[in-house]
Amino acid sequence: MQPNTKLTQLCQILMVTIVFASNESFCTSLPGCKSTCGDVEVPYPFGISNSSIPNQGPCFIESNESKFNLTCENDTKLFLWNLPVSNISFLEGQIEISTLVSIYCDSNHYNHPYLNIPDGFVISPKENKFITVGCDNYGYLNSVDNNEIYSTGCLTRCHGNRNRIQNGTCSGIGCCQADIPPMMRNITIEAFRFENSTETVGCGNSFIVKDGSYNFLVSHLDYFPYARLPMIIDWSVGSKNCKASKGEDDYACKKNSDCFDEEIDFGYQCKCNKGYDGNPYHPDGCKDIDECKTSNNTCISEKHCRNTEGSYECFCPDGQSGNGTLAGGCNRRDLITKIAIGTSAGLIVLFVLISILYLTYQKRKLIKLKQKFFQQNGGSILLQQLSTREDTSQSAQIFTEEELKKATKNYDESLIIGRGGFGTVFKGILPDNKIVAVKKSKIIDADQIEQFINEVVVLSQINHRNVVKLLGCCLETEVPSLVYEFVSNGTLFDFIQSTKDKANNPTWKTRLRIAAETAGALSYLHSAASIPIIHRDVKSTNILLDDNYTAKVSDFGASRLVPLDQTEIATMVQGTLGYLDPEYMQTHQLTEKSDVYSFGVVLAELLTGDKPLTFNRPEESISLSMHFLSCLKQDKIFEAIQVGVLSDDNKKEINEVAILAARCMRLRGDERPSMKEVAMELDGIRLEKHPWNDAELNFEESQRLLHEASCSIYNETGDSYYLGNTIGFDSLRDQPLIAYDDGR
Repeated sequence: MQPNTKLTQLCQILMVTIVFASNESFCTSLPGCKSTCGDVEVPYPFGISNSSIPNQGPCFIESNESKFNLTCENDTKLFLWNLPVSNISFLEGQIEISTLVSIYCDSNHYNHPYLNIPDGFVISPKENKFITVGCDNYGYLNSVDNNEIYSTGCLTRCHGNRNRIQNGTCSGIGCCQADIPPMMRNITIEAFRFENSTETVGCGNSFIVKDGSYNFLVSHLDYFPYARLPMIIDWSVGSKNCKASKGEDDYACKKNSDCFDEEIDFGYQCKCNKGYDGNPYHPDGCKDIDECKTSNNTCISEKHCRNTEGSYECFCPDGQSGNGTLAGGCNRRDLITKIAIGTSAGLIVLFVLISILYLTYQKRKLIKLKQKFFQQNGGSILLQQLSTREDTSQSAQIFTEEELKKATKNYDESLIIGRGGFGTVFKGILPDNKIVAVKKSKIIDADQIEQFINEVVVLSQINHRNVVKLLGCCLETEVPSLVYEFVSNGTLFDFIQSTKDKANNPTWKTRLRIAAETAGALSYLHSAASIPIIHRDVKSTNILLDDNYTAKVSDFGASRLVPLDQTEIATMVQGTLGYLDPEYMQTHQLTEKSDVYSFGVVLAELLTGDKPLTFNRPEESISLSMHFLSCLKQDKIFEAIQVGVLSDDNKKEINEVAILAARCMRLRGDERPSMKEVAMELDGIRLEKHPWNDAELNFEESQRLLHEASCSIYNETGDSYYLGNTIGFDSLRDQPLIAYDDGR
């Protein structure tokens, strides 16, 4: 017993002479008492038997039940209530023990462990889980306290199928878990199996376990390897709450500690005050922490730190000012320092002022540049045009450069939805989450500003469900941009080509509807708009489709407004090879019938699936219009229809549409139907009610058209072409026009 006495006395001397930074440095057991059993530390108020010092008394805090008395077996194993103990914490007020697992194999092979827990101890509801492992098993956790029964539990069902059970999961199939209710003391753990279970392999197991200490494996369904598992017990001292216990002789919280009883139903716990460390239950109480020797201070260094009882203070040496903290620091009190500080502050202020002036200058320079571009891009003309509009609700919005950069993530390449010879189209999202298409041109000729403004003015006047809506434009950049509604499903050209090689093509009804919608939109432009508009570039790539394959006519860069007192306009020829009206090419007189001819070519595309120009055919059939009229004349029109489109049900409709296309492509414009008539006839075909029953194609004129069209001169260098030095005049003074893309 003498060596233990000397060890305890040495520990007490060290506590008086040295201030330690961590609680492990303090002696936590009473003098003459065993401080460990095996590798488990035994802190007071727990203890093992009596002190080796005569008349010292027990090593544990005394109570009626001696519930803090532990047993150390062979100096290796520690027990509480005959249960193995693996850890005791006086800081958290918890003790870790090992408890039996309840097992149920059949009515003759099972066990239901019972644990009698005295007052002051309770199964920790935060640190434990109740778990049942097995197939078609259920488990109960019962507690009796003051003659009241509390129960919880969970069940698992497999129904003979273990394929869906996974290792590491405890969600109710093979393994289930439940939270521990508060205040559970005298407990019984029971495992059972459902009577109708078909499981014949393995037993059911129910147990309380420290949260995170058990990992379920599928193999545990056949063989459960554990007889005991760790469990956390919350403990407290005394039998009254803090208020009633303070001042009593048996009050357990010693010097520099305090009592708390929140969420504790029996007794209380003790903790060291802030700035102190140690065992608050030990008779010597908690000891002051020297914060200056630890990192728990805010001083510049240990030299600038002064320890105080329960706290510390920072200071600066003589001749320096400041508070000695990392935030405040220390400064020398001399003239040089003040001059240096003043000079530095002056330089900083001067730098800030220069920076502000420079940024202001750059900002003004940028504003002037944007104003220059705005005027250069026809901003004044556009504002003047929009100011004359009576209905301002449909006016185009003028966007700023920053708004479009933000909408397109600074024109991110991943948002590109279309490219063309004259620009790129980006998908953008406005602040109101509206999706738009931003057409950013690559270059624009100063002579084409009038045409650009023309497109803005023309589109801003149109409000039709089958015409792409122009939302606005941006004129602050060197090259202006247009903002359209977003049309998500590509062009009619893409639609025709993507379905060209598909057998049993089910798209005729869709094609007929697209044709009718496009005709209706062009009819609206010709006759229902406040000022008639000739599109001048009708083609399948300028007809967009939304998700429902609704047609949207786009690209009005070449469009012309027709004064109400005129039916035709003298202008330089402009359009796309394969769609151009032959009469317009010869006379330079633009009329609405030019759009009718181009629409006839689009109808031929919808019927045949061919491109407007196909160079692998004989020379006289390179043009789709000539090829189509030739097939119709030779009564071979059904042979020219795209594979998969023609069927017995739609032969009549296809024949009628083919005849209508031929009428649209008549050589003389005054013999072509108007777009209003075309739209009505297409609607009639869709409804199987024709406005004209005896309309037939004039094959002599078709032959004449073929002959004369074959004599036309084409410029094959691009989509758009012009005939120079021709009779007539053009408002653009014979300058080449830059055709904008399809408006997406």
